[in-house]
Amino acid sequence: MEVLAKHWSRIAVTLIPLVFALLHAMGVLPLGVLQRLDDVIYDARLRATMPRTLDDRIVIIDLDEKSLAEVGRWPWSRNHLADLTDELFDRQKAALVGFDIVFAEADDSSGLKRLRQLAQGELKDQPGFSEKVNQLQANLDYDGMFVRALTKRPVVLGYYLTSDRDGRKSGVLPEPVMDRSALNGRPIKFTSWDGFGSNLDLFAKAAPVAGFFNPMLDSDGVVRSVPLLAEHQEKYYESLSLAMFRMLAGMPVVEPVFPPERFVARSYQGLDSVRLRQKQGGAMVIPVAEGVTTLVPFRGPGGVKGGSFKYISAADIIAKRLPPETLKGKIILVGTTAPGLLDLRVTPVGADYAGVETHANLISGMLDNRIPVKPDYALGYDVAILVIAGLLLAFALPLVSAQRAVLLSIMVIAAIVALNLWAYLGAGLVLPLAAALIMATTAFALNMGYGYFVESRSKRELARKFGTYVPPELVDVMVKQGANNFSMEATSKELTVMFCDMRGFTKLSETMEPIKLQQLLNDVFNRLTDLIRGNKGTIDKYMGDCVMAFWGAPVDIPNHAYLASKTAMEMANAVRKINEEYRAKGQPEIGVGIGLNTGNMSVGDMGSDIRRAYTVIGDAVNLGSRLEGLSKVYGVDIVVSESTRKMAPEFAWQELDRVRVKGKEQAVAIFWPVAPLDRLEKAYLDELKTWAAFLKAYRAQDWDQCDVIMLNLQRMNAKKYLYELYSDRVASMRLLPFDPSWDGATNFETK
Repeated sequence: MEVLAKHWSRIAVTLIPLVFALLHAMGVLPLGVLQRLDDVIYDARLRATMPRTLDDRIVIIDLDEKSLAEVGRWPWSRNHLADLTDELFDRQKAALVGFDIVFAEADDSSGLKRLRQLAQGELKDQPGFSEKVNQLQANLDYDGMFVRALTKRPVVLGYYLTSDRDGRKSGVLPEPVMDRSALNGRPIKFTSWDGFGSNLDLFAKAAPVAGFFNPMLDSDGVVRSVPLLAEHQEKYYESLSLAMFRMLAGMPVVEPVFPPERFVARSYQGLDSVRLRQKQGGAMVIPVAEGVTTLVPFRGPGGVKGGSFKYISAADIIAKRLPPETLKGKIILVGTTAPGLLDLRVTPVGADYAGVETHANLISGMLDNRIPVKPDYALGYDVAILVIAGLLLAFALPLVSAQRAVLLSIMVIAAIVALNLWAYLGAGLVLPLAAALIMATTAFALNMGYGYFVESRSKRELARKFGTYVPPELVDVMVKQGANNFSMEATSKELTVMFCDMRGFTKLSETMEPIKLQQLLNDVFNRLTDLIRGNKGTIDKYMGDCVMAFWGAPVDIPNHAYLASKTAMEMANAVRKINEEYRAKGQPEIGVGIGLNTGNMSVGDMGSDIRRAYTVIGDAVNLGSRLEGLSKVYGVDIVVSESTRKMAPEFAWQELDRVRVKGKEQAVAIFWPVAPLDRLEKAYLDELKTWAAFLKAYRAQDWDQCDVIMLNLQRMNAKKYLYELYSDRVASMRLLPFDPSWDGATNFETK
């Protein structure tokens, strides 16, 4: 929780697209651009997954340009349509014929009507005229000829529904397939029209089954679906494709299927599906979406060359150019692809798509039980995906690196797309995708933008404040913990301070040219500084030939004493290697003295209005400086206080002395780091034990015992200056009387 609290602002920014996406999904704040994108995604997915194969069960008889050129302009005389119908059933043995055409007006093109007027008017006295007209009636009554062609044949007529101010109606509607009572009082929202243009009564009686051929235009003018059932005056009528399918199936009863209420959003007012129940038992279910609409399962790009359905020119049928029974058992749809007859639509798979092929696709989909549907729980699915993906991104992205954030976002988006595609391919479910995609993409962009413009600015500010003192990796830690957790204000903390002074620098300055001296000093400081920064130390300042550093601020480091001690030993080794290089080049060698102390110090931005620095002050700091000066007294390169030694048990230590430095009344023990414990040689361990025995005798003023032990020590390490120092001290102390008040400490009055 603490980590999340540090990133609350970044999390809040990342949640913004989730809020807008949820408002869109729930219909509170519909975003047209997301709906358009969902349509584009659906269209692309549909085109990518179309079977693109020929369905030879369905044939389209096309009133094409060739037919219009041979037979004449539309509308044709009904005798041509009668010939076409007779040919389809008599010679071709078609199983079913559906007309994507409405026959709303009487056909007077034969002149029969005028002849009847003459027979009843000015030529009624003409002998035999009326009888001749009656004899010609059978051949000139084109509507009657068409009626005879339709009667007692499996034919489905088409008509259209319309809505205008006057609610105009023409022709005769077929019997409705369902009325309001079937809904059990539920407020199901159907596609509704108040007018219609249907077939003349004589045609309706000859072919009583009919279906409307209205498409459903989306807001972008594209036909993606059609109403399966539509409402007119609280009665419900079937589409042309459903009517043809029902006739093929033996005219099963149409029943509504309601969605389970526990799975449906309260705003949903649609059916789950339409059931076609056979009178002898058995049923088929056709899924529908809101408005009782059905998505068109397009098979291919459409048209004569589209490859989904076979197109045959109507002129070839009328002229009987096809061999008999070529269309035996086929489902026939009569429609047009002629641009002048205005039945071309914009669809996801083509801009000039024949309306008649839309019905062919639906019939094919019903036959194969391959109808995609946007389910009633699409809203719940969309909300669930948005919440899961949005919260995951909001709470995870601020906690990971930029590279991992990119990978996580890609994985989330890929999972959303994969789940959506799986539902579509596996179950024919059309689920929303745009809101989740845009939400995830925008959340990632906002998160990265916030990280770059806000948190990177914080990092740059921290780097500006601490970059010259603190290693880059610590700046990264500071950024992750939050810039608000770090400031230049002074505070008291337990830290470990280091003073490192180069020995012999004064002599070098007297003999070397300034430029060469500068190069040497920079070379040494660069190497030592790299070691300090590599061990998470903070550079305080450079003072001539001295460098000051500390551990534990501005970033808390629990093992600061260990890291400081480790750094001191590495620096001493580095100086030895530098001297090897200098000896090889004939350059003068240098020495180094390092002092370490651990204690409470004031750390912060200190100085004047003109110049300030992030530094440490206090008695513990002063003691560290004094210890550095003692290194040359005891002939070692590192002197460490007892407080530092206690916090770095990973090393073997040799106690040097107890000292009382200037300004301090209390004596402190000082130590020299021998080696890491895991690398300490047995011989040195024996030497340390012998040395501990010497110090015990020394502080007890047992000088004879000191001489005996010192002989052993000098045999172990004859060149060690520390043993020579204490040998001289013992010789001097012998000349003094026994002092019971002496605490074994050495006093130093100089800095």
